[in-house]
Amino acid sequence: MTTTDPLDRFRLDGKVVLVTGASSGLGQQFARALDGVGATLVLVARRADRLDALAAELSAASTISADLGRTDAADTVIQRAVDEHGRIDVVVNNAGISRSITAIDDDVDEFRRELEIDLVAPYELARKAARHMIEHGRPGSIVNIGSILGRVGGGPMRTTAYAAAKGGIHNLTRELASQWARRNIRVNAIAPGWFRTEMNDDMFASDAGQRFITGNTPMGRAGESGELDGALLFLASDASTYVTGHILFVDGGWTAV
Repeated sequence: MTTTDPLDRFRLDGKVVLVTGASSGLGQQFARALDGVGATLVLVARRADRLDALAAELSAASTISADLGRTDAADTVIQRAVDEHGRIDVVVNNAGISRSITAIDDDVDEFRRELEIDLVAPYELARKAARHMIEHGRPGSIVNIGSILGRVGGGPMRTTAYAAAKGGIHNLTRELASQWARRNIRVNAIAPGWFRTEMNDDMFASDAGQRFITGNTPMGRAGESGELDGALLFLASDASTYVTGHILFVDGGWTAV
């Protein structure tokens, strides 16, 4: 009798996975998790030295230094990935920025710039990757990185543009999923709660920030390194072939109350 290990469906052997924002924080952790299940990685970020250092740790990884806020970045990234690896199977749209400023005091040009990086750039990369998948008749998975601020307001965090962009990412995920489902391209999102990164280091570094995080998270703590890995591998792999348009919150219960 032949038995099948259900964990095999989480493997990504032979799959080319493009990860943006891979030079630090969640992007680095995502790359290591994907490497652990056999993926061939294309690491994208602005800081080439950090990408090279990460690639040296991994089994099979190439790097592309790019500013995804540039209008031609998506075309360049997709073309280089295809030229080097012949295909793209998974995209992890993780790159982003965040500013803390009240809406009253915000500058509209800075607001637009943040939307360009946090919402427009992921859309453009997903669109160009999906076009490649469709033209070559291949299935694919796109995993967008949203946020708890895609569902609820930030209150004292004052992250107006970031919250607007992440709300957009969540509904963009649903819309693209509905458009591409019959092309066998799945689009889902992970919405993390509080995980320490360069972007939010100030919150973790202050006593008030720590109290805000632990006091408002039902589990009473921030997320720990690796606690997003399961969600990522599920959505990126064949373990979730009947899942699309889903926003998976990994937030210690933040959005449950």
